[in-house]
Amino acid sequence: MGWAAEEFRTLDLGDGRLDARAVLLAERLAGKPTESIPNACSGWAETQGAYRFLSNAKTDWQALLKPHWTCSEERMRAHPVVLNIQDTTELDFNGRATAGLGPLSYEAQRGMYLHPTYAVSPTREPLGVLDAWMWAREAKGKDGKRGGIVESTRWIEGYERVAERALALPQVRQVYVADREADILALLRRAQELQHAADYLIRCRHNRVLPNDGKLWEQVAQAPVLGKVAFELPGGRGTVARPVTQSLRAQVVELSDGKVGTLHVTCLLAQEIDPPAGVKPVVWRLLSNRCHRPPYRSQCVIGM
Repeated sequence: MGWAAEEFRTLDLGDGRLDARAVLLAERLAGKPTESIPNACSGWAETQGAYRFLSNAKTDWQALLKPHWTCSEERMRAHPVVLNIQDTTELDFNGRATAGLGPLSYEAQRGMYLHPTYAVSPTREPLGVLDAWMWAREAKGKDGKRGGIVESTRWIEGYERVAERALALPQVRQVYVADREADILALLRRAQELQHAADYLIRCRHNRVLPNDGKLWEQVAQAPVLGKVAFELPGGRGTVARPVTQSLRAQVVELSDGKVGTLHVTCLLAQEIDPPAGVKPVVWRLLSNRCHRPPYRSQCVIGM
């Protein structure tokens, strides 16, 4: 049995021919992931079959991914910690005659957005794609405002799905990992409402005012050094690869929840030590709900 047949063994689209086509198409696209459907398929007949499959109402994306989700959860059981990485990707179909598209980064661009959750082990073993939030933006109105969904919802719903898996697999520590767009109070509040069923690790975007009138980043910078971490920074975007050593500081802080309550979060500061002359130091600020204070369900261990 090939990998695709094994991964889709529980697939049920209501027609055995559709199930078989799904397995074949998965093998073809995985074999040539950068190619178009015609170039990935073996001949015109197979290409026509792929397009018929994709246009069939029974081939809903959730139905297709359901067996993969099941397999992914099974793979998770072998790991004490799973990182659920989230980010947003633009699908640019500019110039294509495709219905249902909307603006991208520029109003004239046409396409849609995809926000998946990619699960990996701390040793970078891929475990599966476990969620996907997709939408097309509405065009801006004459007043310059854009209607439609509240796009920040994707970060909150992403955490909710991770929390659901944490409850279903209590022996596996689920960690929600997100970039600075996820640094929103609504997400931190939602995690608290769900009793922090899953951990989160979010790139800190806002230097918030603290109840004592101090600022978050400056206060954490005064915390004692807990240790150091060293790694090789990859090259790219006009920079060369180089070794980096960072000091680590962390502090539990109290934040306003933007309503009438408070949130306790751990802010971690990773700051480069002695960067090369003329090079911007590598500084990361992260928010986590792993801390020493109640009501969190697990005790704090800084790092993973």
